[in-house]
Amino acid sequence: MEEDRFVIIFTVTLLIIVLTMIFVYVIFIRKKTTLLIEQKEKDMHFEKELATSQVEMKEQTLNYIGQELHDDLGQKLSVVRLRQNQLLTRLDNSEKEELNELNELLGECIQDIRNLSKTLITEQIIHFGLVESIEREIQRIKKLRLLQIEFVTQKNDIDITPKHGLILFRIIQESINNILKHSRAKNVSIQLEDDHEILKITISDNGKGFNTNIMRDGSGLKNMELRAKLIHAEFSIESKLEEGTKTSIIYHKNVS
Repeated sequence: MEEDRFVIIFTVTLLIIVLTMIFVYVIFIRKKTTLLIEQKEKDMHFEKELATSQVEMKEQTLNYIGQELHDDLGQKLSVVRLRQNQLLTRLDNSEKEELNELNELLGECIQDIRNLSKTLITEQIIHFGLVESIEREIQRIKKLRLLQIEFVTQKNDIDITPKHGLILFRIIQESINNILKHSRAKNVSIQLEDDHEILKITISDNGKGFNTNIMRDGSGLKNMELRAKLIHAEFSIESKLEEGTKTSIIYHKNVS
């Protein structure tokens, strides 16, 4: 009887251990599956945001280049051609013939530039680095004559993956757009502080400021926060009424 009792106790104990191990294993598998699903969703979300950012940046860059060709260089050549036509009326026939050939060639150049400006709007170009992209954006804003922008950076190039650089550029761009739309600022400062591990971006303006508690859900702030989270960057905004706003982004290069 004593042996039977021992066998029963041993069997029950072993069964409990086995069931416990199975239970723990099931919990582990479920947790692992949940984490994998969450990570997959995050990856899909990041890829979607990245794709959107790439399209937005490409369209804006191409539109900018195309517009510059059409409005600046194209207009200048048109003025040259107009002036040349005016001079033609003062020349004799032999001189007119030579200038007419140049006039036709100039007209072809103008048409080629117009065609190229239209083509650039739909075709892809090489993506610029973060610093050059910011510089180009600043030049575009300066032409509007609405803001004075100071750009301070230690380097001409930032060692950062193109995908994450693109997201950071979109955050900076959104911040500048918010300043243009809402702040009534006249001066903006953009600073990049880069070392081997951390890239710190600061965007400051001297605008009217706002209550961050009230405006947290508006003016694209949530969108900027979301983009920062996608690349595990720290995002913060400080603002004081009638004093201005400071946006800070801290990007950790070693965090994937």
